[in-house]
Amino acid sequence: MARQQRVEPEVEQLWQDFHSRVNLSSEQLRNWLLTQGSGEQAFGADPDLGLPEPGRQILAILGKRKVDLTDGDIQLMRETVAEIQDLIDTRPPAGATDEEWRRALLDLGHDPLIER
Repeated sequence: MARQQRVEPEVEQLWQDFHSRVNLSSEQLRNWLLTQGSGEQAFGADPDLGLPEPGRQILAILGKRKVDLTDGDIQLMRETVAEIQDLIDTRPPAGATDEEWRRALLDLGHDPLIER
């Protein structure tokens, strides 16, 4: 029988907040990041295909279980939740049609056009 690993309540809440703010699937985020990374200097010898940060790290977290999170992952999750919320709170008058604003959110795994 597998042993249950416990997660601290704070990490449990952060996990829920992170996954409610990051509303792209890992496949959608990866495709977006590959699109962003496909500029003139993209796709060097790096095995990560030059995926932009912090999107690459967010993508890695999406592939993890709660019990496998590192302290660095937890910190990045906090920063991501805060940054997404800050961007949402400062929504420009043009809203989701403001390409710069929407791209900033997409880089963090949040698409303002997706309703959840």
